[in-house]
Amino acid sequence: MIKRIVFALATLLCAATAQAQTVRMATTTSTANTGLLDYLLPKFRSRTGITVQYVAVGTGAALKIGEQGDADVVLVHDRESEEKFVAAGFGVNRRDVMYNDFVIVGAPADPAQIRGMKDAAEALKRIRAAGSAFVSRGDRSGTHLRELQLWRAAGVEPRWEGYYLSIGQGMGTALIMAYEKRGYTLTDRGTYLAYLKKTDLQIMVEGDSRLNNPYSVIAVNPSRHPSINHAGATRLIDWLTSDEGQRAIAGYKVGGAQLFFPSAK
Repeated sequence: MIKRIVFALATLLCAATAQAQTVRMATTTSTANTGLLDYLLPKFRSRTGITVQYVAVGTGAALKIGEQGDADVVLVHDRESEEKFVAAGFGVNRRDVMYNDFVIVGAPADPAQIRGMKDAAEALKRIRAAGSAFVSRGDRSGTHLRELQLWRAAGVEPRWEGYYLSIGQGMGTALIMAYEKRGYTLTDRGTYLAYLKKTDLQIMVEGDSRLNNPYSVIAVNPSRHPSINHAGATRLIDWLTSDEGQRAIAGYKVGGAQLFFPSAK
């Protein structure tokens, strides 16, 4: 009897220890597609002994995972959605962590003649007027939500049969489809650079302030979900926003190009 009790306690202790050494993160496809997480997380594990298990989805889906308590921390990039997540009591300790930017990319022939434009909304209006193919992620991701904001700014309904393609997929798939359709898409610069060898798409529009793309990291509220690993999530947030974590973010490059820029305050 005593042996069984000791064994049961040991099993519970091992399970608790394993949980303490693992953090579940829901994040965006851009942090995975670019290779950033596979670069950062081993450094965090080396420093803390904590393994981060992540799922990469759109920002909307990532926040939903956090809302349900199926993640300990979220790393996302849509400020309005983030603020609603925190205001609703699902997240705590939201911190700015890094940024990059969005760009509109397209086939070299540039059928809508938008190359070099600095107004992203006007560029979308021109794509619509030309009836050119435009691939939308259509997945409620941060990228998709920014695209919808730009269409609203353009005063244009993004629907034209056979050419506006809402695919419900991640950024990598959207880039490949835009390449295949000889059309356009809105992408974060990091994923575009990571896919350079897979398409011939070129940057057509960049530099509009509405294309700025900040990322935040948020702990899931332990008051809502007491079983989450809040201590581990806090250690991850603290590391990402520390000098060491920020240097690691700045040091990640693809083809010599820096993809993300630290922004912790």
